[in-house]
Order: sequence, then C-alpha cells, then structure tokens
Amino acid sequence: MTEKTVVITGAGSGLGASLAKQFSVCGYHVCLLGRTQDKLIRTASKLENDHSIYEVDVTSLTSVHHVMKRIQEARGSIDCLINNAGVGVFKYFGDLKPKEIDQMIDTNLKGTIYCTQEVLAGMKEKNRGTIVNIVSASGKVAKETESVYSASKFGVRGFSDALALELKNSGVQIFSVYMGNMKTDLWGDEHPEGQLNNYMDPDDVAEIIIENLKPRKHLYVTDVTILNHV
Repeated sequence: MTEKTVVITGAGSGLGASLAKQFSVCGYHVCLLGRTQDKLIRTASKLENDHSIYEVDVTSLTSVHHVMKRIQEARGSIDCLINNAGVGVFKYFGDLKPKEIDQMIDTNLKGTIYCTQEVLAGMKEKNRGTIVNIVSASGKVAKETESVYSASKFGVRGFSDALALELKNSGVQIFSVYMGNMKTDLWGDEHPEGQLNNYMDPDDVAEIIIENLKPRKHLYVTDVTILNHV
C-alpha cells in the first residue's frame, strides 16, 4: 500500500486525538486504538482521511498481539507507532493503592513495551519505521505526588534510550517526547479549571511532534522536550 499507516494508542482523547487529526491531515491512514469505543468514534468523526478503530487493552499482551496482527494483516505494514496511552494517579506514595500502582506500571511502561515488541519485527524486516514514545517531563524530573507515575515514565525513558542504541544502525527510528502539563483528561479532578487553563494545548504539542518527525537531509531528531511557561 502506498498510503502510510500510523497506529496511535490512547487515541480517544487528549494528545492522542490531536495527533490523529494532524496525521490524517498529512494523508496517513490512522489506526485509532483505545479502551473505549465511544471515544474512538468521536475522534474518528473529526478525521479527514481513511481510518480504522480498534479496541485494545495495552496492559494485556494477548489483546495487543491480536490487535497489532489484525492491523498488519489489513494494512500490510505499520509505518509509525505512537505509544501514547497513559494513566496517572497523583497522590503521596503512602496513599497509593496497589491497584493504582499496577495500573500505572502496566499501562505506561509495560503497555509501551508490549506495543513496541509487536510492531518492531515488521519494521526491522523492512528496515524502516518510526516508534514515538510519549514519555512526559516526569520521565526526566521527579515530582512530589508522582512517585510511581515518575517511576513508570523513567522506565519508558530507559527503555527508549536502550532500544535506540540497539537500532542505531537500522532504518528504524526511536523518538521520545518529554512534555509538560497539558489540558487533558489525565488530571481528572486533580486540578482546578483555572490551573488547567495555563497548561499547554494538545494540538500545539501534536504539531511540534509531527514537525520534528519530518524527514530532513543530513539530520534526524531523537527526542524533543516541550515545557510549560513558568
């Protein structure tokens, strides 16, 4: 197929939805992945080009395997994977419940690893492809009330850096994004509306990501850091 395919996890809202819209404008076939079909349908209704919807639980290796296999059979190959699905529970460590700890580690870290493993073989075989890991600034600087969230994101950072070294002589690119606070559902009721208004717009972040992914002569970008105004 001549039309490029991008797979976006957590595409039902926030940055995932913004990336889906902008990749669609760029002419990609966008595969929208997420746990909630209604949210994926809402995102799909705003896309300009061909797309497909897949319900997936990134914490389940079986679910990820089946969905990625279906996409590869339908599309022939995956040109770009964006590991965007993420969960955050922002409490002091002593207040975190075991279920919340598992949820962050399983979604943010293991979900990224599972999805990457399922697409990497095909990319290596064709010696081309891009894997974008949405890490967060919390993967560089730890914060209070983000102990396990930061642990999961530091893990994604280490995974990304090590995998980039493995693939340095191949045509597969690993690209990491470290962004600050955005206006997304991640926060739930954690922040008052006024504070959220000062956070960055997911559409702006998506635009910066796509701009840095564009092929250019004599250079490529390995990661980008996008910070809030202080």
